[in-house]
Amino acid sequence: MRSFRLLPLLLALPLGAQAQPADTTALPSQMSTWRRDLHEHPELGGKETRTAQLIADQLRKLGLTPRTGLAHTGVVAVLKGGRPGPRIALRADMDGLPVKEETGLPFASTATTSYRGQPVGVMHACGHDMHMAILLGVAKALVARKDTLPGEVMFVFQPSEEGPSEPGAPFGAKMMLDQGVWRDFKPEAVFGLHVWAGLPTGQIGFRSGPALASADEWTLTVRGRQTHGSRPWDGVDPITLGAQILLGTQSVIARQVNIAATPVVLTAGQFNAGVRFNIIPDEATLVGTLRTFDPAVREDVIARFRRTAEDFAHAGGGSAELQVISNAPATINDPALARRVAPSLQRAVGADNVVEMPMQTVAEDFSQFANVVPGAYFFVGTTAAGKDPATMPINHSPKYAPDEAALEVGSRALLQVALDYLEGRES
Repeated sequence: MRSFRLLPLLLALPLGAQAQPADTTALPSQMSTWRRDLHEHPELGGKETRTAQLIADQLRKLGLTPRTGLAHTGVVAVLKGGRPGPRIALRADMDGLPVKEETGLPFASTATTSYRGQPVGVMHACGHDMHMAILLGVAKALVARKDTLPGEVMFVFQPSEEGPSEPGAPFGAKMMLDQGVWRDFKPEAVFGLHVWAGLPTGQIGFRSGPALASADEWTLTVRGRQTHGSRPWDGVDPITLGAQILLGTQSVIARQVNIAATPVVLTAGQFNAGVRFNIIPDEATLVGTLRTFDPAVREDVIARFRRTAEDFAHAGGGSAELQVISNAPATINDPALARRVAPSLQRAVGADNVVEMPMQTVAEDFSQFANVVPGAYFFVGTTAAGKDPATMPINHSPKYAPDEAALEVGSRALLQVALDYLEGRES
């Protein structure tokens, strides 16, 4: 991934005498222990029972009182500082992915389970083990200074960021909100991070405004009329219609949407139809994802997709039905909050190590929290020195093996962001 320096107006701010970098030198060994335990025992979304128990136990050891069972396996705890001040939330996700690990690490996962009816391996291929270890480290650092700490901090360990193990269930952030995670504790701001192979260890990626895309899961059902494969004129071929519709959607993106203003991606990941080589089936099903950064653009693309599908199907004598499920809205870093977070990141790792991230078409349900209160989300590089991020296995790869030195970088950055906000420091 190409790196970009943050705009001078955003980052090149004076560092006051009070604004010293947060000290996390005592944390790396403990965070590595937590991370390796979590990595070796990953669990899929909604099934993070062992993970939740470990987190709750560690929070109790810190003197906190965890609340468990939110969104089935979510864990939260609140730290009250010794001085009055604002309320903030710090969030980490918990779930692994249905991926068989191929890293060769001594603590590699050998876990297996069933995912939507199929046997799969389970791996922390996206780095959520790193996120949990970082947040536990930050919790430990904040607890150590609670007597002089202003305000209150909620530590949010969220399940099912990658999606639930069973179809139809909500993602973890929305479920936690629906179940009242902030009913009695509504923060002024929420902060989160993600480890990222596209950046070298020691670098932080950040941007103001749209950062991550929304994620919609769409299902297109194309109905035709079954007939013998040798006599297509006796029926209506839903496979051909589905292919025409899919190609038509790419023309919609290329010719009807101003992708110079905002990126749009529409991808099919499944195309299922038929049971035999010489039978044209009654029905074909396509499943895919839509990624956008602007809610108005999202609605417009969905409307154009639906019209294109119905018109192609009708022209061929069939019918088409489009269903769209929103898994996560776009993650947008609140501009005012970004102006406060940027200098904190600079203090944590140095101005030269904070780079402007381009918008990413990956998605994150952290956006659900950031739609309720202002949010800020940043990336922590995990490619070790001497290696090229462009050639390293990226997140979701069975070979993704983040550099553990990123634990200290991520905890230092998140701790600095939290302390500066609680102290009311903006530059």
